[in-house]
Amino acid sequence: MKRFLSRLGIILLGIAVLSACSPASGPAIPSATATPAQPSTFTDPFEYCAAVQTIDKPDARYTGDAVPEAVLQGYLKAADLQNTTEPADMLKKSTFWRCMNGQVLACSVGANLPCWAKANTDKTPTQAMKDYCTENPASEFIPMAVTGHETVYDWRCVEGAPQAGGQFSEVDSAGYIANIWYTLTPEK
Repeated sequence: MKRFLSRLGIILLGIAVLSACSPASGPAIPSATATPAQPSTFTDPFEYCAAVQTIDKPDARYTGDAVPEAVLQGYLKAADLQNTTEPADMLKKSTFWRCMNGQVLACSVGANLPCWAKANTDKTPTQAMKDYCTENPASEFIPMAVTGHETVYDWRCVEGAPQAGGQFSEVDSAGYIANIWYTLTPEK
């Protein structure tokens, strides 16, 4: 019992010393090396992407317009489409944006441009491809309506069986078809 009380006394003494050394409960004094806190939400897509680095689509931390004007104008400039006659509201509905490595990337849906999906790098034929080749055994190509717009391969039928040909698109580090996404730069 004596040993227990002796240890308890040492523990209580340690707590008293630590309490005496801790700062008083008052306003904390920021250190010179403290980094400013990042905002928890963003309305600027460039600030948002700089903070989140890589994300497939904006999450709850982004509270601005679904397709901000800066993204729309940046896309038109990057894609060299400043003279487009497509109405702005139609373009906004077809434009997607995401963050990769802290940068804003944008893509606008067009013929065979699957901005909403990651690239399909699978060389395993689907049942739809097999059916197409059964009906078209020597076809030089399988249409994207059959292969899917996400594929990165030229597909054809060889003796009635689907076969993946050459790869026509690269895939970026986030898994999207690289050549349909444009890296945007903020206007200064």
